[in-house]
Amino acid sequence: MPTPAAWRQWHRWIGAPAALFLAFASLTGVIVAGVEFFGEDEALREANRTLVSAVTTSSPPDAWTGLISQVMSNAAREAPNAPIDRIAIELKGQAPVISLYLGKPTGGEDTRLVFDARTATLLRREDYADKPFINRVHSGEAFGDGGLVAAMIWGVALFALTLSGFALYWRLAGANRANRQGLKRWFF
Repeated sequence: MPTPAAWRQWHRWIGAPAALFLAFASLTGVIVAGVEFFGEDEALREANRTLVSAVTTSSPPDAWTGLISQVMSNAAREAPNAPIDRIAIELKGQAPVISLYLGKPTGGEDTRLVFDARTATLLRREDYADKPFINRVHSGEAFGDGGLVAAMIWGVALFALTLSGFALYWRLAGANRANRQGLKRWFF
């Protein structure tokens, strides 16, 4: 079993470079959480949470298939021959929408077309990426495969730092526990 001095040394060696990654991960994590919490999409989800959709599993197919046909027709005029990666249908809320996620002819994400689900008219055309940039920075994905590998390494380093810190604390607490009373036996 390593001595307390060895644990402290390993803890410092792991902790110094890991602190940089911890700062990066925590800062980008706060940004991701803030965008999620205060973002427009979250406000819409919260507003729609208690609403009930007019379309049910017992609704006739034309309650939604006709809308998709109209949207597809309008999309063909807006973006001829564009590949469709995904179709998302949001049927409840004050402004139900049908979103078409278009890809590039060579692959990858490109554009999101948002249509009014009641009238099939185009509401907006947006640039689209599968994940927001800040999420890709937080995970390391924005830096390619090397960034993902680095994220896994710093995650393991932070876990090792936690374990070595806990082991160091436990060893020091054990050495000082006999002379202390109450909570001070564990929190010194």
